[in-house]
Amino acid sequence: MTQRLLPITSGWNFRELGGYPTKTGETTKYHKILRSGGLEKLNKTDQQYLIDYGLNIDMDFRSTEEREDYPDVVPEGVRYIFNPVLAEDETQNSKTAAQLKEQMRQDPQNGYAHMLQVYRDIVHQTHTQDAYKRFFDALLTNEQDGQTLLFHCAAGKDRTGMGAYFFLSALDVPEDVILEDYLLTNTVTKERLADMVKAVRADGGNETMVKNIQSLYSVSADYLAAARHAIDNMSGSTPNYLKEVLSLSDDDLADLKRIYTEKK
Repeated sequence: MTQRLLPITSGWNFRELGGYPTKTGETTKYHKILRSGGLEKLNKTDQQYLIDYGLNIDMDFRSTEEREDYPDVVPEGVRYIFNPVLAEDETQNSKTAAQLKEQMRQDPQNGYAHMLQVYRDIVHQTHTQDAYKRFFDALLTNEQDGQTLLFHCAAGKDRTGMGAYFFLSALDVPEDVILEDYLLTNTVTKERLADMVKAVRADGGNETMVKNIQSLYSVSADYLAAARHAIDNMSGSTPNYLKEVLSLSDDDLADLKRIYTEKK
């Protein structure tokens, strides 16, 4: 995990998507694509680190409200692309413990059920489909080696997690490897989750609320499975979804592999 997690101290969940194997014997390139949580607190040291790393594009998957409340700190010379996946923060990762208190104190399955629906919505909604089409459009322009595209949302787990799922699937990375990358968020963000649970309890929250917060602020194989099930129902398979719904042609898929993978 050390090789995959970037040493960013003023943000969280900054991770490399390089080094993953594909089904056809290639490996995803380093210094080409990063996933992360929010960039609103980036200090000068971390900004310079990302510049030196090769950061070229910052793609923001958050909602308009999230961007207005917590604008990205964009390093000098980096192109910022606002590309909201959801019309609002359905994942609720930008809400405070107080805002969630009343919503989550009754049903311990509220958070879990909510997240399952978020993942289905990401697959089904035209707005989200258009956002991921724009994501791939940007990926296809990022041709120069050493130039890095970073995509992120608030926590770097749901909207970003699905972006990583689509991207790695397009490169023919095996499903078990994609799931491993997806679940790595729980290891990376466990301290942040612990802080949120502590805040909920300090604010008088009961254990039902704690369970719901844990569901909202973590990832689960069940969430990704809900998305995959929705994809299969809609298109038959993820490769079909990439072509039929996200409009990736055979040439696009070949270009993505050329840009983002290399022989071992």
